[in-house]
Amino acid sequence: MAWEEWEQLKADAVRRGAEQHMRLDQLPAGAGGRGAGGDLVVHQDDLGAVGHEAYILHDRLRQRVDIGGSGSGSTTRAGEELKGSGFAMGPALVTTVSVWTSQVKSVLQAVAHISNHLDYSKKLHAQDDTRIAAEIRGRDGSAMSVSSLSRYFH
Repeated sequence: MAWEEWEQLKADAVRRGAEQHMRLDQLPAGAGGRGAGGDLVVHQDDLGAVGHEAYILHDRLRQRVDIGGSGSGSTTRAGEELKGSGFAMGPALVTTVSVWTSQVKSVLQAVAHISNHLDYSKKLHAQDDTRIAAEIRGRDGSAMSVSSLSRYFH
């Protein structure tokens, strides 16, 4: 966006007046938003599938990406040779590999975090479900009364 365009947009906003400070985009009722009963529902299978895909992505990245130029890639060696021969491109290539390595490690860490967190969430919610199911049964195994259940819904 050019500076002139930005200035024009600011001037247009001032002309529209103070009553229009912010507008939030939203889905119309019934289109998947709040009007359609918009409670968030996630099933254990969904969490497991996403976590599994994140694990697969992490494994593929780790195997296929040349972190630090140490694998089958020769970028670091080429950069060092160019640098040793006095070419300005040598240090730039070494810096590129350094930045690339840092970025790849960040992506790997994020994907591992997603996978681990979803696995943890899945196990935690399964444990919660088991605990709640045990708590809402009487000692004799019968269903707990409605008045006893109401304390769980504050």
